[in-house]
Amino acid sequence: MQIDHPVRIGNDGRTAATTLEDHIRDMIEQVLFTTPGERVNRPSFGSGLLQMVFAPNSDVQATTLQSTIPAAIQQWLGDVVQIQNVEVTNVEATLDVTVRYVIRQTQQPQVAVFSRSI
Repeated sequence: MQIDHPVRIGNDGRTAATTLEDHIRDMIEQVLFTTPGERVNRPSFGSGLLQMVFAPNSDVQATTLQSTIPAAIQQWLGDVVQIQNVEVTNVEATLDVTVRYVIRQTQQPQVAVFSRSI
């Protein structure tokens, strides 16, 4: 079992645990929504996605993110997951990121969808 994110106390009074699949999804979410420079000892950690949330929503923005997001995930989680595809769509004030990946340890394909509104 893995420690759940965000860290919390479970029903049994101990640190909450989660499955490997959920833990990896949590790690991808951390890479996506951490701004580079936010972590003191890892200043390049993150994808810059949050900076783009406040930029004008456009197809150019979505295309840019489709190349920067896989690179960030590969850099920080390349030993854990193999990225298959990243789709970024923008509908009015909402940015949706769909990440298709394979967990290297189990070879299980996964799909995670992340949404943020502007």
